Amino acid sequence: MLQEKLAGYQVILASGSPRRQQFFRELGIDFWVQAKPVDEVYPLELQGAQISDYLSELKAAAFDDSLEEMDILVTSDTVVWHQNKSLAKPANEQEAFQMLKTLSNDWHEVITSVCFTTLKKQETVNHTTKVKFKELSEDEIWYYIKNYKPFDKAGGYGIQEWIGLIGIEEIQGSYANVVGLPTHLVYKTLMRMVG
Repeated sequence: MLQEKLAGYQVILASGSPRRQQFFRELGIDFWVQAKPVDEVYPLELQGAQISDYLSELKAAAFDDSLEEMDILVTSDTVVWHQNKSLAKPANEQEAFQMLKTLSNDWHEVITSVCFTTLKKQETVNHTTKVKFKELSEDEIWYYIKNYKPFDKAGGYGIQEWIGLIGIEEIQGSYANVVGLPTHLVYKTLMRMVG
C-alpha cells in the first residue's frame, strides 16, 4: 500500500542498523542505505526526546547538499532515558555492566526520533516506550554482555535478544520502537507526506 504511494520517490535510509533496515523491508518500502558519519554531540541542557530529535536532525544535516527533487531522507536516533540521564552506547564491557545494573529492577524510557527530510520540508516525530526490567543478577548481566556484546545499542541492551526475553517484565508503548524504530509513526508520516 505504502509502496504504491512511494512510486517515483527515492527513500534514503541513513542508518547502518540492520534492525531499522529490516523494519523498512517489512513495511514494504523500497529504499537504499546511505549513512554518513556524524559526531553525535548535543547541547547538555537537552533532555529525553529533545536529544533524539536533535541528533536525528543533525544526521539529516549531513545530507544538506546532496538531496534530489524526489528524495525522502529518513534519519533516526534512539535514546535510553533513565533517572534524568541519557544512556548512550556503552564503550566497553564495564560500562555496559554499569548501565544494566542501573536499569535492573526499575523502569526506563526508550525514545526514538525519526526525521523525514525532502528538498522542501523537514518533519521530526518521536515515540516513547516505557520498559521495566526485573532484578537482574550480576551473573545474568555478565552472561549477556560476554555472549551478545551490546556495544552498538543505546542503554547497553537489545530487547529482541536474550536479556529482553528473560529480563523485561513490562512494556508500555511500541515494542518496535524499543528495537529501534516506531514503525507505526514511520508508516503514518510517510503516508501523509506522499498524500
